[in-house]
Amino acid sequence: ADGYYEYVMHECVYSTSDYSDMVYLNSYSFNKVVDVQFNSTVGKYAGYTEEGVKYAENFNKNRAIMQQQKAAVDTVCRPNAQNSDSAVRDKA
Repeated sequence: ADGYYEYVMHECVYSTSDYSDMVYLNSYSFNKVVDVQFNSTVGKYAGYTEEGVKYAENFNKNRAIMQQQKAAVDTVCRPNAQNSDSAVRDKA
């Protein structure tokens, strides 16, 4: 039971069938506390802890990371949502 718990979570959040409101979230957490999170609506990382602020500053300065994160709505979220939604709709 002793130890550390670190994880990264990628989420695609939307509520419309045309995906116009889709948001990509990329969160880094440590011991159940979110340190830093990318939000595609905002277009940058935000830090929520002292360490997270430092991570956010470094991530936001890295052009390659930022391009990848900003593109994730179109490269990751929409294609996966379309596949999942069509599989569900085809079964209904």
